[in-house]
Amino acid sequence: MGIKESIGRIKKEIPSNVALLAATKGRSVEEIKEALRCGLSAIGENYAQEMEKKYAALKNEAEFHFIGGLQKNKIKKVLDMCSLIQSVDSIELAEEIDKKAKRKVDVLIQVNIGKEKSKAGAMPEKLIPVIKEISKLRNIRIKGLMCIEPYSENPEEARIYFRNMRELSEKIKKQNIPNVGMKILSMGMSDTYKIAIEEGSNMVRIGTAIFGKRKTI
Repeated sequence: MGIKESIGRIKKEIPSNVALLAATKGRSVEEIKEALRCGLSAIGENYAQEMEKKYAALKNEAEFHFIGGLQKNKIKKVLDMCSLIQSVDSIELAEEIDKKAKRKVDVLIQVNIGKEKSKAGAMPEKLIPVIKEISKLRNIRIKGLMCIEPYSENPEEARIYFRNMRELSEKIKKQNIPNVGMKILSMGMSDTYKIAIEEGSNMVRIGTAIFGKRKTI
């Protein structure tokens, strides 16, 4: 199945209120252009250097989100290119973004919902204190939450993590913290997006299901 057919199928499967973000790590400009011709408008990149090359070619065609681990020495570069940083995982990173920003920066707070040592993100039990601290920063606007669910061969096992994320989002919303809006819940990838949407996701980050498996060198 080609990119056009894959996007057509996914669009039929997701509600109109759910944003489809193409996860484009390792994908060529040509592949991304094809996806954009099929009606996608936003892409997510994991690495600043890779984003820079694609931004030069596609800045007038696509909205860029940063979805990977953000190194502090790459913050300024990323800020110049993207409209949403989905992977703010600590107070320290948010403070660095705040210092380097020359405008209001929209971010999502990444949650380590599976409490995995190998993954970044604020721990669920510490999330509200972290958000309260970040909300005080002048150049940061918190727009919601993001997670990368623990991998399982059975996508159904991700459901509990997505449900917990939705509950966290609702809990934070009720706190009415200034400068914090829980408008975006970014969760669900190629194998799990249908379940994520059932549990409240309104933004899915899909790579393989759009582009196919990445070619190994």
